[in-house]
Amino acid sequence: MAEEWDRLWAPHRIEYIKAGAAPHVDDCPFCRTPTLSHDESLIVKRGETAFVILNLYPYNTGHLMICPFRHFGNYDEATAEEMKDIADLTAQSMRVLRKVSGAHGFNIGMNQGSQAGAGIVGHLHQHVVPRWVGDANFMPVIGKTKVLPQLLNETRELLAQAWDDVR
Repeated sequence: MAEEWDRLWAPHRIEYIKAGAAPHVDDCPFCRTPTLSHDESLIVKRGETAFVILNLYPYNTGHLMICPFRHFGNYDEATAEEMKDIADLTAQSMRVLRKVSGAHGFNIGMNQGSQAGAGIVGHLHQHVVPRWVGDANFMPVIGKTKVLPQLLNETRELLAQAWDDVR
């Protein structure tokens, strides 16, 4: 009997599964990312205590994450300054995504703990996923495939260029 779902191989995920816990700070991609160039890292904007980065495996075009520079796993461990920076960068991300992509709405959230679905458990990050009327078309429903119409570096460049112009 044929299986209904095709498989999407994601071998990069095995390191998280093998680790069984939060990555050590030396292995954390969100700690390593700020040491790279913006093009290599997909960083859109750096704040005082946090940065905005495109998700390497987006749910939609423009899927951003806000990550503190400091390595910690839960929101209640954030300082007041980190909470403010994460909130401000989230609000600015929404404004920029509306301007650049015409987003109609957003899914915003944090998965804390592996049981809650966090892919990188040890480093807090908040997702900002732009949504549009009709963005869940037949491809994911019938074809079990998500279509992303723009390359990540092109999306990063558009968002970074618009960042300081939008208030």
